[in-house]
Amino acid sequence: MSTRPILTALSRQRRRGDLVFAIVFLAFSLFLLANLGSQTVWKSSGKLVAQPRFWPAVSLGGMTLFALLHVLGSVSSPREQGRWREVLRWLRSLEFAGWFIAYAALVPIIGFLPSTLLVSVLLVLRCGYGDGRLILTTVGLGFAIVVIFRGVLQVKLPAGAIYDYLPDGIRQVFFIYF
Repeated sequence: MSTRPILTALSRQRRRGDLVFAIVFLAFSLFLLANLGSQTVWKSSGKLVAQPRFWPAVSLGGMTLFALLHVLGSVSSPREQGRWREVLRWLRSLEFAGWFIAYAALVPIIGFLPSTLLVSVLLVLRCGYGDGRLILTTVGLGFAIVVIFRGVLQVKLPAGAIYDYLPDGIRQVFFIYF
């Protein structure tokens, strides 16, 4: 049995959004290379390899060169249907960055424990796992995360503004542990 049809199908499948990715990557590397002068310095004395700008320039130069080669290789490859569908699939993954930003915005407002529980349960539901056992497991893991981070590791996180409305004895416990 030959593996050629499988390899051909895989190579075609992997190249759908390749041109768009290559162009975006080249633009990003050119942007970084163009801003190198304002982000690093060149000292008048010292060895070339000890200059603060040297190694970033080497790495960004290589990044730009390989990005350009990637664009040239993508342009010369045959066009296939589904490139924009592939790009949309990539963009859909940005939704989860939005979930993280929402979580980070919620922590100072409602606190670490409520925001961890809320966002983790919502993410489980968003991913299509509506089983009650999985939701309870998620709540248990959320509690474990909060106890480990706040209680055991003593990570300093902002207390929720909502904790100000709790009675005095409970408020202090929530400020310290939740």
